Amino acid sequence: MKVWKKLTAAVAALTLCVSNAAIAAPVNAVDDGNDDWLHAVGSRLYDKDGNEVWLTGANWFGFNCSENCVHYLWSVDVDDALSSIADHGINVIRIPISTELLYSWMNGTPNPVSSVQANNDPAYTINPDFCDADGELKDSMAIFDVLMNKCKNYGLKVILDIHSPTAHNSGHNYNLWYYDENAGSADTMAIMPDGTKVTSKMWQDTLVWIAGKYKNDDTIIAYDLKNEPHGKGQEGSAAAKWDGSTDENNWAYASKKCADAIQEVNPNALIFIEGVEQQVRNDSFKWGQPDSKTDPPYYPGWWGGQLRGVRDYPVKLEASGTSKIVYSPHDYGPSVWPQTWFEGDFTTQSLLDDYWYDTWAFIGQEDIAPLFIGEWGGHMGGDNQKWMELLRDYMIDNHVNHTFWCLNTNSGDTGGLWTAMGFTPANGSSITWDDEKYGLMEKALWQTDSGKYISLDHERPLGVNDTGISVSEYYAKGMSSNLDAGGKGEPQPPVVTPTEKPTEAPTDKPTEKPTEAPTDKPTEKPTEKLTEKPTEKPTEKPTDAPDEKPTEKPAAVLYGDADENGEVDILDVICLNRALLGVGDLSDQAILNADVDGDGKPAPADSLSILKFIVGLIKKLPV
Repeated sequence: MKVWKKLTAAVAALTLCVSNAAIAAPVNAVDDGNDDWLHAVGSRLYDKDGNEVWLTGANWFGFNCSENCVHYLWSVDVDDALSSIADHGINVIRIPISTELLYSWMNGTPNPVSSVQANNDPAYTINPDFCDADGELKDSMAIFDVLMNKCKNYGLKVILDIHSPTAHNSGHNYNLWYYDENAGSADTMAIMPDGTKVTSKMWQDTLVWIAGKYKNDDTIIAYDLKNEPHGKGQEGSAAAKWDGSTDENNWAYASKKCADAIQEVNPNALIFIEGVEQQVRNDSFKWGQPDSKTDPPYYPGWWGGQLRGVRDYPVKLEASGTSKIVYSPHDYGPSVWPQTWFEGDFTTQSLLDDYWYDTWAFIGQEDIAPLFIGEWGGHMGGDNQKWMELLRDYMIDNHVNHTFWCLNTNSGDTGGLWTAMGFTPANGSSITWDDEKYGLMEKALWQTDSGKYISLDHERPLGVNDTGISVSEYYAKGMSSNLDAGGKGEPQPPVVTPTEKPTEAPTDKPTEKPTEAPTDKPTEKPTEKLTEKPTEKPTEKPTDAPDEKPTEKPAAVLYGDADENGEVDILDVICLNRALLGVGDLSDQAILNADVDGDGKPAPADSLSILKFIVGLIKKLPV
């Protein structure tokens, strides 16, 4: 009798679940499984199940600036901003931050935030989660933690980018990741307000600290070690170089040391390594010698864009080799600076010949490592729009990961994807997107042929308005997407990820209230870029790519496991009944698992048999 009551109760609960129009399907739950980490094989990125993924997103700056928080939360509610970002198909946000800010967090004295409007008064509620119980604004670290948790709610992943040594609105202009006495007047950008100089050790220690803090939370899937290391060769030790030395300004050596240290505390995270600005042409020249117009000793590049050094001095980590390394050049168009490779009627091929291929594209085309264009973008119209369209199509065709620069409207030499922001108590937030610019970028967002945007989360689809799906659903349904344009990589063996729970959120609070919100908004990006043209042509570029999606053999049948989570429980009955009602779909493997009576197709009788098995009326499956 007790068993029958148990079955009756289960059926009643199940009926309620599947008849409710607002079904809370398991796929929409926040994913706390800590299993969304990625790894590299050749030039492609894969998830834990060996399925290829594509990182396609945008930048949102502010934590790198003196305001110590992403910008525009003085105008909108964070939930409105994040839901709009996710609904627009962005699956990853690159968030710039400063070493100074991380240093303040690590030491337990978080810098205050001066650019957030927050109020938990029911009559005027904006960003209430940024306030403590007394209505006071939380510190920068607590607000960052809230932001990361909210990203999880919308299926968004994050790449944390060390954008500048200090919390400075122009700190990205500084050449190096540490203070250098030869940097001249610019060295103030590597000295904190209290006189503390940012050292190489501080830069590394803070990165290791934040990677350890988030080691059990797969919201931050990658660390971009330094934004745009740069400087001209003739600047010597004051400029970032890429060679085989152990000099402090050798970016290849510094990034390997830092990445190895990060892996000791967080072996799952990806490591993004940007390029430098110039590279010595051959062994007959030396770093630091004067430039020459007749016999130039250096290859030029955008800041952070020069990755020729990878050929001779690739970064290989002690623990994981190259499986966690992603190379991340930045690339811009003629509206930022009129480089010589934009002269005349430039094409994709001329850009490859004159700059792209030997500078960074060879890394992906020769299957050395994945590429991630961490910054690209600019103003619409003319040659700059032409360049954006050519780079966009190249990234689609060659499956290059990327984040567009930027969401913010206050980037002086590029503009943003947003054009206006505002908040009123009566209407809440308003966010206006630049439809033309977004329309250009949107084609390079990972999406199915039917227009569903694909998250990097195995449980949570992107957004809140049914515009996205999870990566698990995409592969379970055997769908096609614009990922196929570049030819999918071969499926890889699954990887084992940690299962321990996330650590508790920190409780430290600042001792002072934040200062007033700024009235002037900072601008981003340097205005001076290199103009020299490479004189050597690249080698022949490989063009072959598989044009068919690889098939996978079904796994062994686990009868009753309709949701394919490796267990037979009430969720399998809910999953099967949803499919029978036309609310969801089953993969081929799920159909095999659900057909417990062997008649060749799932049916209500199978659902009842699975339910009987769960409550003990049937001892084994199949029936």
